[in-house]
Amino acid sequence: QLQLVESGGGLVQPGGSLRLSCAASGFTLKSYAIGWFRQAPGKEREGVSCISMSGVSTNYADPVKGRFAISRDNAKNTVYLQMSSLKPEDTAVYYCAAELFGSSCARVGYWGQGTQVTVSS
Repeated sequence: QLQLVESGGGLVQPGGSLRLSCAASGFTLKSYAIGWFRQAPGKEREGVSCISMSGVSTNYADPVKGRFAISRDNAKNTVYLQMSSLKPEDTAVYYCAAELFGSSCARVGYWGQGTQVTVSS
């Protein structure tokens, strides 16, 4: 069974940091571009960041540029999202998703269950 499992979410104060992890089971991530998405209450899901299969190419949504960093360790079958200088507007459920042989995360096919990130004092 193909699964993506996110972890690392939690409650953090504004200005703080969190590192999210996206681990795959049942398949190897090295053939997939991996994206991070988020959905805040009452809002549509939005793309946050994407990393190519090799990890050479990354992109970020404007609201998180300069604060978030995506990386991958194919040996550990895991993708990470390092989030710094967190703001209350970053509060959302964060999901990772996989796009086979992709590079832009525009057509992801597998989703994790999500992890809650809450930024509040």
